[in-house]
Amino acid sequence: MKFSLAKKIIVLALILALPGFLYYLLTAEGKNRYKPLPIYGPKPLSGTFHKVHGKSIPDTLYHTVADFNLIDADGHSVSFKNFDKKIMLVNFFYTGCTTNCNQINTNVDSIAVHYAKNKMVKFVTITVDPNKDTPAVLKAYTAKFKSAPNWQFLTGDTTNIYNFARKGLLVDAMQRGKGDFIYSDKIILLDSEHHIRGYYSGILIDDLIRLNDEIKVMIAEELRRNDKPLY
Repeated sequence: MKFSLAKKIIVLALILALPGFLYYLLTAEGKNRYKPLPIYGPKPLSGTFHKVHGKSIPDTLYHTVADFNLIDADGHSVSFKNFDKKIMLVNFFYTGCTTNCNQINTNVDSIAVHYAKNKMVKFVTITVDPNKDTPAVLKAYTAKFKSAPNWQFLTGDTTNIYNFARKGLLVDAMQRGKGDFIYSDKIILLDSEHHIRGYYSGILIDDLIRLNDEIKVMIAEELRRNDKPLY
């Protein structure tokens, strides 16, 4: 029997409320006990090399998401400058959606609230219908959620949004017809250097559980990168 949306939300909330076993593995005795998350996207060779145990290893140029310029629900300009040294979770939607958008954003809301006090983690939801979804429309839409301080809804122009989705985040985003949009149901995890570190379905409980665990992996990686204590 399939879970109702309400039951799925309850299950997700209970999972998020539990201490993460994976996080314990990450911090046990201060040792690195986890496998770093992959970096997604094209990986061309740079033409340079580095030495490992006397062997020349070719250097890789990892895909980096280019900057964007969008507008939040209060009409303020938003770009990567607003997320300096932050972990970002990005997903797409539009307010006129009658399929999975509300369920995905409800799930994002549950996770965003869980990380509301963590200044390292930020959530961003971007409309694929900016002509309709003005800042005022987004402001009204967010009223249905708990809207944790670390979750922003963004709009802008279609060129900027669609390029950011397709060329930057490597997911679908386009208008197929009047009131008909193609968008990815994925939540995309970005590290502080704007590399893509994970894709997660916004409607599958297993993916959301994995996302919660891998946010913790990403937090540990960022803390180690910046030589900050884990506690």
